[in-house]
Amino acid sequence: MSGRARREEAVDVVWSGDWVAERLGVALEGDAELHELLGLALRRNPKRAHLLVSNVLGKHVPQKPSVVYGAGYGLGERVRALLGAEEARRAVVLGYAETATGLGHAVADGLRDAPYLHSTRRPVAGVAQAGGFEEAHSHATSHLLLPEDPELLAGGAEASTLVLVDDEFSTGNTVLNTIRALHETHPRERYVIVALVDMRSAGDRDRLTAFAAEIGARVDLVTRSSGTVTLPEGVLERGQALVADQEAEQAGRADEAVAGVAPAPVTRVALHWPAEVPDGGRHGFTPAHRAALEAALPGMAERIAGALDSDVRRVLVLGFEELMYAPLRLGTALEAAMGSGAEIRYSTTTRSPVLAVDDPGYAIRTRLVFPAHDDPADGPGDRYAYNVAGAGFDAVLAVIDSTADTPELHAPDGLLARLAAHTGQVLLAVVPSYTPTPVQEPAVLPEPLRGPDFSSYAPEDVGWLLQDLSDTELEAPTEEREEAIQSGGAHYAESLPVEYQPSAEYQALFAAALDASAARIARAVGTVTETVLAERGPRPVLVSLARAGTPVGVLMRHWARHRHGLDLPHYAISIVRGRGIDATALRWLAAHHDPADVVFVDGWTGKGAITRELAAAIEEFEASGGPGGSAGPAGFDPEIAVLADPGGCVRTYGTREDFLIPSACLNSTVSGLISRTVLRADLVGPDDFHGAKFYRELAGSDVSGDFLAAVTARFDDVADQVDAETKELLAADRAPTWEGWAAVERISEEYGIHDVNLVKPGVGETTRVLLRRVPWKILAKRGAGTDLTHIRLLAEQRGVPVEEVDDLPYSCVGLIHPRFTRGATGSDGKAVQGA
Repeated sequence: MSGRARREEAVDVVWSGDWVAERLGVALEGDAELHELLGLALRRNPKRAHLLVSNVLGKHVPQKPSVVYGAGYGLGERVRALLGAEEARRAVVLGYAETATGLGHAVADGLRDAPYLHSTRRPVAGVAQAGGFEEAHSHATSHLLLPEDPELLAGGAEASTLVLVDDEFSTGNTVLNTIRALHETHPRERYVIVALVDMRSAGDRDRLTAFAAEIGARVDLVTRSSGTVTLPEGVLERGQALVADQEAEQAGRADEAVAGVAPAPVTRVALHWPAEVPDGGRHGFTPAHRAALEAALPGMAERIAGALDSDVRRVLVLGFEELMYAPLRLGTALEAAMGSGAEIRYSTTTRSPVLAVDDPGYAIRTRLVFPAHDDPADGPGDRYAYNVAGAGFDAVLAVIDSTADTPELHAPDGLLARLAAHTGQVLLAVVPSYTPTPVQEPAVLPEPLRGPDFSSYAPEDVGWLLQDLSDTELEAPTEEREEAIQSGGAHYAESLPVEYQPSAEYQALFAAALDASAARIARAVGTVTETVLAERGPRPVLVSLARAGTPVGVLMRHWARHRHGLDLPHYAISIVRGRGIDATALRWLAAHHDPADVVFVDGWTGKGAITRELAAAIEEFEASGGPGGSAGPAGFDPEIAVLADPGGCVRTYGTREDFLIPSACLNSTVSGLISRTVLRADLVGPDDFHGAKFYRELAGSDVSGDFLAAVTARFDDVADQVDAETKELLAADRAPTWEGWAAVERISEEYGIHDVNLVKPGVGETTRVLLRRVPWKILAKRGAGTDLTHIRLLAEQRGVPVEEVDDLPYSCVGLIHPRFTRGATGSDGKAVQGA
């Protein structure tokens, strides 16, 4: 043992902060353990002269690995007790580079099942940055977050608690910067801050309380000790002057040299680090990684012990900057392997420049200076190892990652040479640097289209998750499309019908229907919107199924703004029967909104085919891993909110009556001049939105705005009715009955069609049959009245018989001709009357 080491034992009762306290008047006041945990040192820093030096962190002061690990693990157990076992299992732990990377990892271990990530100042090629923040008082301020799993930090209503770990909580600025940065993109309801010591002032404590209230989240604090630092006026300037005086006094002194002692040899130790285990938490560290490491530690410790000289008793395990956890756990395993006959200590190198003063009342007694050896992004510079020189270590085990095993490490002025001058044996253990599996860069997703460039709706009313195919020839005669569809030669979404242009008589009928039903529509809009806000609020993202759902989505948005001042996002998305939903559009939504907030909107239900199609499509999308492939499901809810649900297919609706919704009377001219959607392989690639056309040339016939204006003008008139109906609906059993599907199956068999896809129930679907398909006949509920006036007019114009029937759950049902050929329409273009 060196003379210096014996001298330290003799003066062990001296507090390692006395030197700074006596010269600058800095005082630490707090609980009984505070002075045992912390000492004081000085650093050349324009923002803060003093440095709180932890005796249990394992950064600047060599300490038993079991003590360092136990400090973090114990804090983790306290967090687990605070959260409860279930929430602790769901928590994510985030540690701060560089000093708290090992502490944070130990805290995650104390939670037992929590994944861990630490910030880093080392960019890694090919790894996308998931976030970052600033540490204002640090010598190196920028922190990067580089998780391999991009969903690790995901937030939202069901997000897990985020546990943030730092060695000290001095002002709270760093933690607040972190939470603010992450909360903007990944909001969550709870945060837990963990630190060895809480040294905040009363003002800093009040600021944290106010911040938590500002973001609407709960913020808990778990620390081992607490107190305050008293800094007299002018301490920064006096501290800088004191550092300058000491550095001038020490200039030219070879404080790292040991005269007459030959440098120790350097021996590599093959650790056999498990290949599947990352070197730390830079890219994330899971409970499975933890289990694999625990199993491998005893064997690695035995290999280290076997490489030590037989007379070695006092060993320093020296980590490397952010690489703190791996050497710490090797240290705890070495303690167990070598037993009570050995004295194992642990510390790490650092970027932080600190003044060294060889005095028992000063926390940093000696320092070794050496060049950076990991090709840092901020260029070359000095690095430091404190309290290693003169500490009497028989051997030093330097643990680095493979990125840092460079010629600079082995140079004559490098770390290994510096260590070799102060110990009898140097071992070098290299942990493989973990590089995440390269992830194929996702395609740049297109942005939504908006009016007036695409559609006649106001740009804020709807973002169309579609691509513009306006310049593509897609229309085909109705009879040709029907023949191709029924023969299996084409899908209905691969072409467009020629847009029906209503006669003056039909347009007058639409205007009369709108005037008669505007209040009824407004009431249904209000009821379905209030139900959505009550059950899916407070700020749902409306996603209408283009195009029939889009006018309804716009009206729901107008209701939310009119009654509640809410500016709800609204998008239109394509879903195609037999082909599913637009997955690219879902990925876009997941990238810009919390999928749990998305509410799908449609105009009405017929037999429920689209309801089932959407449920199956969302299930398939989620099973495939959602937007990130293998990253896990996104969390979209497939339930549809509709204006009218005559088929009994959904639980969120404005009404279950089958009545005339005027927007069903027309095509594009009531839907922002947008066609129905198109999905064709030669036009829509795997990363494209589905397509549609904007019929600018029909602007003279556009009544989209008229429809919105007529309905919104009745909002105040129906407000009381909406409140009453919503209250009644929310308390009612609204489980789908699917009675419409049963009726469709019965009609299909009774009329010899044997294909439910050719049976279109309800006023809206029947209207579509008459406008777009080749109709065979219309079944009208006896006594349906004025709701069917436009149906009768269209049927007369196309020569389609209307058959009055009883026992029909809908106002009407349209039947597509089941055995269609080109001749089925006759020479005049009208449908044939029989099979």
